[in-house]
Amino acid sequence: MAHDPQASHASDPVLAGFRKSIDNIDAALIHILAERFRITQAVGEYKARVTLPPADPDREARQIARLRKLSEEADLDPEFSEKFLRFIIDEVIRHHERAAAG
Repeated sequence: MAHDPQASHASDPVLAGFRKSIDNIDAALIHILAERFRITQAVGEYKARVTLPPADPDREARQIARLRKLSEEADLDPEFSEKFLRFIIDEVIRHHERAAAG
């Protein structure tokens, strides 16, 4: 019978505790992202209504610089943080462009 390494981890209470915490954090991240996108959706609709451009490169640059600094303070790789934020910003802009198009 082959040894299943996953089976031995399933009964490890320390690993199970870590994984439960990770699962809780992942759930919180999803809810936070959902709330962020609800707000940015409203921003996109507002920008479309008052004919502002979908993207704001100056704001994006300020946000990236601010979050890179926060990342450094939190011992999180600022490159990762910038990539993550850029992914979110690009998605928000796509939503704003869709709102502007009607």
